[in-house]
Amino acid sequence: MSDNSFEIVRYDAVIYAMIIRASFAAYGVNFFTPDDFSQQLAYMHHPEGKVIDAHVHNPVPREVHYTLEVLFIRRGRLRVDFYDKERNYLESRELAQGDTILLAEGGHGFEVIEEVEMIEVKQGPYTGDADKTRFAGSGPILYRSIEEGSKE
Repeated sequence: MSDNSFEIVRYDAVIYAMIIRASFAAYGVNFFTPDDFSQQLAYMHHPEGKVIDAHVHNPVPREVHYTLEVLFIRRGRLRVDFYDKERNYLESRELAQGDTILLAEGGHGFEVIEEVEMIEVKQGPYTGDADKTRFAGSGPILYRSIEEGSKE
């Protein structure tokens, strides 16, 4: 694995995000997230013929307090701006085709640099306006449109 293919965005020992670049490669099963994260993220690479045992997932009560989201960038470029819980801008990262990010803590905003297609995965159920608090970002975003009712 190259040094730039996986990055943890961290402030004061708090993990804000994990970025897995399109260039990441490793054999076997590689979990990035700590066991206590309510969303688990792994990269898997197996040879042809590898058998993964059939299985079912057992009902296990879980308590989720914050929404963690994963974005898969299918095409384009996207800037991610990170904010602490007090909505102070921290820094930004750029994502490109094939990159994956787990957003774990604090706030975040986005600016599309090149037309983007992405897939988002997060815990449900979605609770509408109760799910998030929108705010005007103070980072490098010059123009921000706050769309009412958007699930983003």
